[in-house]
Amino acid sequence: HNFLAGRHGGPSIQKLCDRVASSTLLDDRRDAVRALKSLSKKYRLEVGIQAMEHLIHVLQTDRSDSEIIGYALDTLYNVISNDLEEEEQEENSAKQVDDLGSQFTEIFIKQQENVTLLLTLVEEFDFHVRWPGVKLLTSLLKQQGPQVQQIILVSPMGVSRLMDLLADSREVIRNDGVLLLQQLTKSNAAIQKIVAFENAFERLLDIITEEGNSDGGIVVEDCLLLLQNLLKNNNSNQNFFKEGSYIQRMKPWFEVGDDNCGWSAQKVTNLHLMLQLVRVLVSPTNPPGATSSCQKAMFHCGLLQQLCTILMATGVPADILTETINTVSEVIRGCQTNQDYFASVNAPSNPPRPAIVVLLMSMVNERQPFVLRCAVLYCFQCFLYKNQKGQGEIVSTLLPSTIDATGNSVSAGQLLCGGLFSTDSLSNWCAAVALAHALQENGTLKEQLLRVQLATSIGNPPVSLLQQCTNILSQVRTGSKVQTRVGLLMLLCTWLSNCSIAVTHFLHNPANVPFLTGQIAENLGEEEQLVQGLCALLLGISIYYNDNSLENYRKEKLKQLIEKRIGKENFVEKLGFISKHELYSRAAQKPQPSFSSPDHMMFDHEFTKLVKELEGVISKAIYKSSEEDKKEEEVKKTLEQHDNIVTHYKKVIREQDQELEELKQRVNTLTSQNEQLQATVTQQVSQIQQHKDQYNLLKVQLGKDTQHHNSHGDTLQMNGIQTEEVSKLKEELEEWKNKHELLQGQLREKDSVIEKLVSAGSNCQLLELEMLRSQVQLQSAEISKLQMENQKLQVMVPVKNAVQALSEEKESLKQHLDSASSTVAILQDEKSKLQIRKYLH
Repeated sequence: HNFLAGRHGGPSIQKLCDRVASSTLLDDRRDAVRALKSLSKKYRLEVGIQAMEHLIHVLQTDRSDSEIIGYALDTLYNVISNDLEEEEQEENSAKQVDDLGSQFTEIFIKQQENVTLLLTLVEEFDFHVRWPGVKLLTSLLKQQGPQVQQIILVSPMGVSRLMDLLADSREVIRNDGVLLLQQLTKSNAAIQKIVAFENAFERLLDIITEEGNSDGGIVVEDCLLLLQNLLKNNNSNQNFFKEGSYIQRMKPWFEVGDDNCGWSAQKVTNLHLMLQLVRVLVSPTNPPGATSSCQKAMFHCGLLQQLCTILMATGVPADILTETINTVSEVIRGCQTNQDYFASVNAPSNPPRPAIVVLLMSMVNERQPFVLRCAVLYCFQCFLYKNQKGQGEIVSTLLPSTIDATGNSVSAGQLLCGGLFSTDSLSNWCAAVALAHALQENGTLKEQLLRVQLATSIGNPPVSLLQQCTNILSQVRTGSKVQTRVGLLMLLCTWLSNCSIAVTHFLHNPANVPFLTGQIAENLGEEEQLVQGLCALLLGISIYYNDNSLENYRKEKLKQLIEKRIGKENFVEKLGFISKHELYSRAAQKPQPSFSSPDHMMFDHEFTKLVKELEGVISKAIYKSSEEDKKEEEVKKTLEQHDNIVTHYKKVIREQDQELEELKQRVNTLTSQNEQLQATVTQQVSQIQQHKDQYNLLKVQLGKDTQHHNSHGDTLQMNGIQTEEVSKLKEELEEWKNKHELLQGQLREKDSVIEKLVSAGSNCQLLELEMLRSQVQLQSAEISKLQMENQKLQVMVPVKNAVQALSEEKESLKQHLDSASSTVAILQDEKSKLQIRKYLH
């Protein structure tokens, strides 16, 4: 130690350490720590070894004096941090510097309470304590990230305390707080979640807005890097961001003016990071549901529209334009609403041209930068991904009936054909892959594309697109750009797979099979092996999807040809060249075409999926006997029939579902009507009971003085009442009879629907229908019960001749009634009798 202390004639570090340790006066200790701080940059190793323990002790015991705490924190920062001045960097090699910082950090964090102590110091408001505390903690995280993260994570409220830094009114602390949180959240999902939960999104977006969005300085860049840490590969935080409506707050980031020249380097950096943040939320590697909901939110808040404006704006720097194209690609990928919107975007040209056409022009233009052309291809692929409508629109621009005869406007299809047959191999490859994506998993369009005819030269008859592709393949042979041939072979393999009609068209040209067998059979250099593998795949597809409609090219004959010309083992080995290729593995990783150089542009991501699917089945098909093939055909046919039956039943079930829904609604209506009837009947029963009581009372009174009320005039009046009441009664009876008949009609109709559904034979629906039927039977039983009750209540007492006549009239009317209507009749009848009794009395 003495040797180290005396190095370069420096003052005795040991003496200063002794003063810090033993001096009773705070002023002495403070002076000693200040002296150590001034030496700590030049004599980093010495101060670190001798003073660290004493400095930590100061932090523990001298909390009341912010000045000494500040000096101690600064000294520790100089010892631990690798951010040295340039002259010191020259003296020490970078490797030594790294090791030193890492070793001192290890010593410091060995006692976990040292980190906890630092967390409490960072809570102090005093600038001289808080600021150096933040810098020291950031440095510790840089040196030993995972270990320090773990200590902070288990400290009570550790992460929450650090979040307060973002609210500090002093910009330097707030800005360094952002840098601290960047280090804290690196590759630690648990901490990322806590930081997000502590309102980080709100605070960071506020800072970005205050600083002027993309026009802001390096603080905006730091906030964006922290947001990226919080969101990248963290599905829970992405969901939290979307649910908190923060996507809407990204829209102002992309508002650009008419004049986009002279952007600062910082603005370009900021916008680049902003675009990457959008992509983090809609990355194809995220769970599909999460990506989909973010895509929808971006459309509804106008963010996609804003990005499309940048896409078509003038003066936007090339790298921002490229990244914007990549971002739009992922915002629309597989989302029908967004794809439809993108198809409707026009460039502000005169006359307006669709954005898709303008972009494809760049893709097939060899003067455009390579990365831009790759971005446009990706955009086109994302537009067509799971978008049958978009695929149809692209292919339709090639079909004879829709081609613009005037030649005024160039279409997407024409641009692709132009690229397919241009002299630039990059254009050939991009156009072939783009066209393959227009056919992806779309059998209808594979068949329609067979109708496309091309005028190759004046005076010669037109040639089909399929024929032209195979012509170019066979003409160029070896020596030409491998890229062109790989592109055409990928297009043909995609086109013919799962489309036996296209296979028949391909085999119909007598030159194609000899060309393929010739290519595969040759022993060529490594450069050509990829082409050989793809030729084997194309021939394999022609066998596997062959419907045996061409006598000379039936499955069996093609397999015999392979056996004779190539050999089965050799064929399968050549087929295996594709998936063993290094560039194949790279393309299989993610949908975005990213190539380190134009020469590496060989495989398309979607095509690697096709190879994976077909390599095994083609190898098996080559070794199968004709008997096995026949059996397989039979199985295929059976499966097709089975699919048809399933489709039929699905249709039947759909119809049953519809009928059942209607039936449920009707039963609900009937139930409600039944409840109303029951309520009415209950009311009537109660009224009848009242009338019976009154009637019994009147009967007792009538027994006493019937003889006093027997005069002729009374009878006439009574008959008058009888006539009027009976006619009213008849009307009401008629009305109830009609209602009842309507109800019975509905019940009959429902019964017939139930019968129909029962015969359709779906078990779960039969159960539900039986429940409905039993409900209807219950209703019928209820009505019968009511009828019985009403019959019991029909007590008729003859009162002189007039009452007898009325009684007979009522009996004859009652016979026309059934079920629910009888209750009303009884009520009316009882009422009439009571009125007559009253009168007689």
